Amino acid sequence: MRSLYSEHPTWLHRVPAGAKLLVLALLGTGLFLTQQPAWLLGAALASTAVFASLGRATAGVRKLVLAIVLAGGLIAGFHALLGQPLLGLTSALRLCSVALLGTTLTLTTTQSDLLQVLEWLLAPLARLGLRVDLLALQLALMLRFTEHFFVLWKRLDEAHRLRTGRAGGWRILAPLIIQTLVSARRVADTLHVRLGP
Repeated sequence: MRSLYSEHPTWLHRVPAGAKLLVLALLGTGLFLTQQPAWLLGAALASTAVFASLGRATAGVRKLVLAIVLAGGLIAGFHALLGQPLLGLTSALRLCSVALLGTTLTLTTTQSDLLQVLEWLLAPLARLGLRVDLLALQLALMLRFTEHFFVLWKRLDEAHRLRTGRAGGWRILAPLIIQTLVSARRVADTLHVRLGP
C-alpha cells in the first residue's frame, strides 16, 4: 500500500511519535470541548502554520488539504442556509484543524513508529490476557487504510482528470471502493498466512 509519509526531512520528523500523538490527542480533545470561534480560529491558523512549516514535504497532499478546506466551506455554507452560521463556522474550523494536524502527523511519522507507540500504550491490557501486539496491529491497520483510501482517491482522480480534463467526482467512487477492498483482501490474506488462524 502506498503511504502519505514524506521522505523529505523536516523539523517534525525529529520529534518522537509518542509526543506527536499526545499533542494531537490533547489538541483534538480541546477543539471539541470549546465553542469559542476565536479559539477555534486560532487553532486553525496554528494548524495551518505547522503544516506550512513542513515545506516540500506537503507537496503530495496539497490537493487533499484543498478538498478538506472545500468540505469545511460546504459545511459552513449548509449551516448558514439553515440559519446556524455560528455552528457551521465552528464545525468547519474543527474539521480543518483536526484534518491538518492528522495529515501533518501522517506526513512525518512512519507506521512502525506509530505501531511501537500503540503497543506501549496498550501494554497494561496484557495483564487482562489480551494480545496487545494484535490489538496494536489492528489499530495501525485502521490508520493505514484510512490513509491508503485517500492516496487511492488522489491517484484515481488524477488519472480521470488526465483522461477527461475534469475531476473524477462520484465517477471514481466504484473503482475507489473496489481497489480498497482488493487491498484489504490482499493484506488480510498476507496476515492470515503469517499469523495463522
